[in-house]
Amino acid sequence: MEDVATDHYVDDPITRQIRESKYISRDLSWLQFNYRVLDQSRKSDRSIFDRLKFLSITSSNLDEFCTIRLGSLYNYLDYGKERFDYSGLREVPFRNYLLSEVRRFVHEEHDHYIHHLKPEFSKNGFCICGYASLSPADTARVDDYFRKVIFPMLTPMVFDNYHTFPALKYNRLLFGVVTIAPHENQMHQRVSFIQVPSNIPRFFEIKGPDGIINFVPLEDIIRSNIHQLFRNVEIVSTNLFRINRNGDFTLEESEDIESNFLEELKRKLQTRRTGRVVRLEVQGDPDPWMMRLLKIQWDLDDSNIIEIPRESLIDLTGLMQIIGHSEFRVKRSSPRPPVKPMNFPEQGTRDIFDVLKERDILLQHPYNSMDLVLELLEKSAEDPYVLSIKITIYRLAKESRVTAALLKAAEAGKHVSVLFEVKARFDEENNLREAQRLQKAGCFVIYGVSSLKTHTKLLLVVRNEPGRVYRFVHLSSGNYNETTSRLYTDIGLLSSNEAYGNDVSEFFNVITGHSQPSAYQNLITSPRDMRIQLCNLVRREAENSRNGIPAGIIIKLNSIQDKELIEELYRASQAGVKIKLIVRGMCCLRPGREGLSDNIEVTSIVGEYLEHSRIYYFHNANDPKVYIGSADAMVRSFDRRIESLFLIQENILKKQAMNVLLYNLRDNVNAYTMREDGSYVVREPNGEPLFNVQQELYTITREKVMNVELF
Repeated sequence: MEDVATDHYVDDPITRQIRESKYISRDLSWLQFNYRVLDQSRKSDRSIFDRLKFLSITSSNLDEFCTIRLGSLYNYLDYGKERFDYSGLREVPFRNYLLSEVRRFVHEEHDHYIHHLKPEFSKNGFCICGYASLSPADTARVDDYFRKVIFPMLTPMVFDNYHTFPALKYNRLLFGVVTIAPHENQMHQRVSFIQVPSNIPRFFEIKGPDGIINFVPLEDIIRSNIHQLFRNVEIVSTNLFRINRNGDFTLEESEDIESNFLEELKRKLQTRRTGRVVRLEVQGDPDPWMMRLLKIQWDLDDSNIIEIPRESLIDLTGLMQIIGHSEFRVKRSSPRPPVKPMNFPEQGTRDIFDVLKERDILLQHPYNSMDLVLELLEKSAEDPYVLSIKITIYRLAKESRVTAALLKAAEAGKHVSVLFEVKARFDEENNLREAQRLQKAGCFVIYGVSSLKTHTKLLLVVRNEPGRVYRFVHLSSGNYNETTSRLYTDIGLLSSNEAYGNDVSEFFNVITGHSQPSAYQNLITSPRDMRIQLCNLVRREAENSRNGIPAGIIIKLNSIQDKELIEELYRASQAGVKIKLIVRGMCCLRPGREGLSDNIEVTSIVGEYLEHSRIYYFHNANDPKVYIGSADAMVRSFDRRIESLFLIQENILKKQAMNVLLYNLRDNVNAYTMREDGSYVVREPNGEPLFNVQQELYTITREKVMNVELF
């Protein structure tokens, strides 16, 4: 099996402490995940555009990581608070180690871009070319574009004894231009900052006579014309850089949820724009005088600073302009068309309400389209029998059909309740805007629940038909976002089962009112009792194993970090329970350690689709319990979020969910195996036929599913 990242460890005290801990550092595990994403860009069987897409994703991922996770660490460092990482390291040594790992990742990222991707550009019909390499005619075109479009947008902001240090924007390309006036000595150098416009394309496009599209970077055009902004002074150096700021914040409980809460959120969004700088990327060999100034101004040291080679690009997310270019559409991979749900082969020919009265439907996205959920919403908005719609919203697509249906329902006089989680990270502003639109239309909008984040995904439609009231529900692991439903793997249930209807109705009463349900029939919820119930399910498997009864656990999720659940899994492993975890992202559990976790295996699936579904399987003495829902095994999911997992009742649907687990475990195309030291290796076919779960789930049949056995 092939290593994803080169083993670079040395035998020093910090590395030994990290290795000896029975937990894996959350942040170091996340970096391992980003290596697996980078690995997708190394796959030569993909088109250059798909390889660039994955490279761009690693850059975007790292921005979020530095903004939130590194930002969170600085909340401790800057305010003198004590913090111990899962490895046992205190905040200062852990910061130093983490930043060295970030620098190593960035080095590999850009080395891959320069030596393995750039050489493929010309043979694929494009080139990223510098200003200096342009022909005289093309130079004239670019200069004209600078003069008419770019130049009026640029604003030099000088910092000297008379001007305060400007509030530079995060995640934006910036120039620091060091100048000196005639007849002044080096002591009188000044620096002016220029923010590169972000509302015009990153590249200026020139199509050559040979059909090759030349992409000229915006920053290169500005650098080559920057003298036009500095008249009658000497330009000592021109330095391109970029910063990440601390964007981690938590919202405290507010007495007045409708006004103070929203104002608090708006204020916090402002602080994200001016938070302390945690990472500084700079291109080439920057001016040492300017760098000293920035380090003092932002309280940085060399650990925070990453130099990007001039042969590469700062901010690889800008490559999306090339990846999405219309001329290359046929060269990019496109997802397969969705298939009909296994339990609803008549999709498109029968009324959704009538079918749900007969049977439940399990949806697996993107293999099944989200259109069925949207159809239920849109029909409900217009149906005269529908009395009310209740829904939780976390992230929405732009031009969302969900919003349109809810607006239409409100305008038709139906009762519409929307629990809109405006704290969804980096979607806060869009969510605020959409929530206020719904509120103005007459929807009853709840902007989150006190200090908790509502992450559960639930929909309830009440329909008063002649002779009977039906409750139609949708319970899911994924967001009500039709765009990401084509890119993320998720799992959801559509049902009119009264047990689900009662549970979901009760749950909405809890999160929108003041109610304490005595018990749910099929739901496990947080922050109420999810941790304890999952731990109890693990304990039951351990007890069965000790008594010689067949036992086994398989869990598929995004992340596992909660120590209490990890400890229960360790104890179950020691009791002889076979445990298989399918964890896409960070995993703080250490598998395969002798005497601790010998019976635990961890697989990660990283492929074309982002694995997002959560499935919890417990063998339960040959009578499996299978839960699906919104929750990862994280402290935040159990203590600071409103989450739900629900038990699948129908045997055929339970078998479908079990089949997803089986196919994930069989995958030898997208799968990585986690080693005891926290590193990952590619799972090789070893002579077996290639099995790609993200292709095979398009071809499932009832016969295949009914024969599923996991232990």
